[in-house]
Amino acid sequence: MMTASESGVSFEKTDTRHDDMHSTIETWIDELVADVDEAQANEEFQEWLDVQSRFHDYSHRNTLLIKLQCPKATKVAGYNTWRNEFDRHVQEGEQAIWIWAPIITKQCPGCKNSPSYHEDSDCEYDETPPEEWSKRLVGFKPAAVFDVSQTEGEPLPELETEATGDAEVLVPTLTEAADELGVTVRIVDADEWEHGDAKGVCKQRDIHDFTPIVEAKARTNQADLAVTLVHEFAHALLHFDVDDEAERSKREVEAEAVAYIVGRFFGLDTSGSAFYLAAWQDDDPEVIQDRLGRISSTAQKIIGTVDEG
Repeated sequence: MMTASESGVSFEKTDTRHDDMHSTIETWIDELVADVDEAQANEEFQEWLDVQSRFHDYSHRNTLLIKLQCPKATKVAGYNTWRNEFDRHVQEGEQAIWIWAPIITKQCPGCKNSPSYHEDSDCEYDETPPEEWSKRLVGFKPAAVFDVSQTEGEPLPELETEATGDAEVLVPTLTEAADELGVTVRIVDADEWEHGDAKGVCKQRDIHDFTPIVEAKARTNQADLAVTLVHEFAHALLHFDVDDEAERSKREVEAEAVAYIVGRFFGLDTSGSAFYLAAWQDDDPEVIQDRLGRISSTAQKIIGTVDEG
């Protein structure tokens, strides 16, 4: 059995774990920025997209951490969650996969500290007792999780998800989700298509109505049509107000990445996607972070909306 550390990096040192997790993400992004025109960078990026497609509701920072520690992970949970909810047990010798978990606690309305820190502060707020304070996100802490491959026990229950792998159903589901996403969709017959070799386009209705319109060329390959719709949805959600041509070409990679993640999530084969990361070669690491965040959050939004449909 392969442990997490044998697959990638490890954060076993308790005293440096917090800083190591931060610096490892920064290093990965720095290297991606430095090598965006190299094939290895494209492979690294696609590996992250694969992980993001499996953990679509995780932040890009957490999926990067999972990728770097255990790139083949498919389902992760905490030690007690595996034991109590799934009747599975982490096997002896397995090393944890460390991710960021939110710290949610009651917060003083005055000093914004938790009750314990509030007691040690000079804050004099006393209008309401601590038990009546609202809970808020106050930060993040390292949390240990394990992949299902590191556990043994009862088989996992089969999860039923609508339209997974079925593009015949996925295409109408995507079109139905368009209203909630704030997009108008038109699937245009091939003999009426006016956009040349493009498979899809995103445009505004007119100069008075800025509602995005997504048009996709009808085709017999419904999986390809579904991926095109998601790609154009991403443009509508991410890039509709971007006029700079250089930036729009850079965000083309973002839209393709979103389509890749969503397609993979719904069981489509998107291995033919091409990622031209060289378009990002002049970007600073902070800008790359923003791009990864947009990819992650937009894929989450589309998946969440379609899944609820």
